[in-house]
Amino acid sequence: MIVGQQKPFEEIWQMVKDHRQLTVFGCNTCVAVCHQGGNKEAGILASQLRMRATQEDLAREIVDSGVERQCEHEFFERTDELIRGSEAVLSLACGIGVQFMAERYPKIPVYPALNTTFLGDVPEVGLFREKCQACGDCVLGVTGGVCPVSRCAKRLLNGPCGGSTNGKCEISKETECAWQLVVDRLEALGRLGDYEKVMPIKDWSKDRAGGPRAFRLEDF
Repeated sequence: MIVGQQKPFEEIWQMVKDHRQLTVFGCNTCVAVCHQGGNKEAGILASQLRMRATQEDLAREIVDSGVERQCEHEFFERTDELIRGSEAVLSLACGIGVQFMAERYPKIPVYPALNTTFLGDVPEVGLFREKCQACGDCVLGVTGGVCPVSRCAKRLLNGPCGGSTNGKCEISKETECAWQLVVDRLEALGRLGDYEKVMPIKDWSKDRAGGPRAFRLEDF
């Protein structure tokens, strides 16, 4: 899932305070899971903005709404009229959703309420951990399902740096050494021989091969 964190309120207020009418717009998929960008969070943020406007004696109309996903056209049918009638939109989606809305409504300014941080999982309630950088050249089949690109602090592809201690990264005692995790996983799978394989230099061109990447299903 895509994980994001809400920007500091003061930064948000400075972006939108000059608009007399504002729609605070939630996204109810990824960033809703991390409790940063759903309809509930949109409602809370809209209330905070209305309170701030009142404190500064500014006449502002601030409403809130949202859709299931801000990155697909089909979800905007019921909110199109609302958005097209807005002076500005404050999006609680990831950066993808913000850009999607900016393209869909080219005459309406769309501001980001979140900082998009990483692709991660949810190991326990309230905890979100980075697990993938969407690099476009996945090596998980060789490393036992542990990603050294996102989980090793030095992005090493062929074993640890030598600075880890007791399975912890030298960068922080709170961070597990990714390559210790790889070794443990390969040993559990009976594939420790894979650790001896030398991986080639990573082809970063697959991450940015001539600009933004795209993938099209040929049957559609």
